[in-house]
Amino acid sequence: MRISNTSTPVVVLISGDHGPLGITRSLGRLGVPVYVIDPHRFTPSSFSKYCKGKYVWDIDNHRPSETLAFLENVGRELSSRPILIPTSDPVAVFVADNLTCLSHSFLIPELRPALVHGLSDKKQMYFLAKKYSIPTPETVFPKSKTDVLEFLDRAAFPVMLKGIDGMRLWKRTGRKMFIVWDARELLERYDAAEDPEFPNLMIQEYIPGGDDTVWMFNGYFNRNSDCLLGVTGKKIRQCPIHTGATSLGICLENEVVQQTTKTFMKRIGYQGILDIGYRYDARDGQFKVLDVNPRIGASFRLFTASNDMDVARALYLDLTGQEVPASVAELGRTWLVEDSDLVSFYRYRQEGTLSFKAWLNSLRGVRESAYLSKDDLLPLVPLCIHRFAELVRRIGKQFSLEARETGSAFPRAELPYPPAPLCSGEPRPADTNIS
Repeated sequence: MRISNTSTPVVVLISGDHGPLGITRSLGRLGVPVYVIDPHRFTPSSFSKYCKGKYVWDIDNHRPSETLAFLENVGRELSSRPILIPTSDPVAVFVADNLTCLSHSFLIPELRPALVHGLSDKKQMYFLAKKYSIPTPETVFPKSKTDVLEFLDRAAFPVMLKGIDGMRLWKRTGRKMFIVWDARELLERYDAAEDPEFPNLMIQEYIPGGDDTVWMFNGYFNRNSDCLLGVTGKKIRQCPIHTGATSLGICLENEVVQQTTKTFMKRIGYQGILDIGYRYDARDGQFKVLDVNPRIGASFRLFTASNDMDVARALYLDLTGQEVPASVAELGRTWLVEDSDLVSFYRYRQEGTLSFKAWLNSLRGVRESAYLSKDDLLPLVPLCIHRFAELVRRIGKQFSLEARETGSAFPRAELPYPPAPLCSGEPRPADTNIS
């Protein structure tokens, strides 16, 4: 596709993984000047030939006022009021909280801070879905272990134990959720994972089913909350397996998910890019919303129309006053995250649910991959360096653990290959695929 006016620059705020690389390539191929900001100097996006410039800045280690001053300088340097695209929930919340200030320097969808907070926070999102009669798994939010003990009187196992703020749980435990099979395990997990001073855990109804029950919607909504682009698809594999992000996905039509999402966003007055996940519950025939990301998702290039329109391009056209053409989803399109899917294959094979031949067959006809692109090969360099460093670190950790176990400086040679996955996860029974 071509667009008539590409003079407005784009700034990608946090460029560390394949999602920002997809933004850089998608807009850069149209001739849009794309700049990236990240705490690390070497990211895949910054190596892309479509990246016009990079800035090194760590939002987490600077005060908000310092970050706002830095961004104001970036906007002034690029002139012509660039578009700012946040790529994570914390950054999206930061942008929404400082919308008035940032709007002087950048073009940004005018989202209410309370709405961004409400959608990013799983507890608030749950009650928001309930308010507007949007199906969602039943969930409780214990404030103490006493609440958990009371829940056990009516619990039906298994259940999901999740973080209301997934990143807080990840930093505390290295996991964002757990499948819990009985009361004893729930109490043990709760004690190990909860922060009593700042409760963050939720107990969610478990919805049985495999990978084919996990559906996604990616779309762009204008200032009137009209959906200018909406595409659905589902996961084929995930990393970590059963509980993670898409490593292989397919674009498929789902009218129920489409209409449910459009109705939900219209009622709450949402504007901008949306990434939302559902799970089909065969027990009652409903598609139930699991999480809502009020921002662009890392897998957005899966959800591409036949004219190569995606949500990043729809955002660009709308914010620059250009028409967003009517687009039809490219059904059957498959999209792959190379390194994550290799880890997923290893773990699925460990549990006996995926053979090498079946894995190879599933890769046939992949239309696009997250990192490898014949017209833009350099982003593979930082990816390979990072993965090699991670491999060395994990092997070193394994040797250290085994040395302590055996009391020898030369531990046993039977190291697992490949080592513990780059995306953490544990083998699970085949019917426990949870988004």
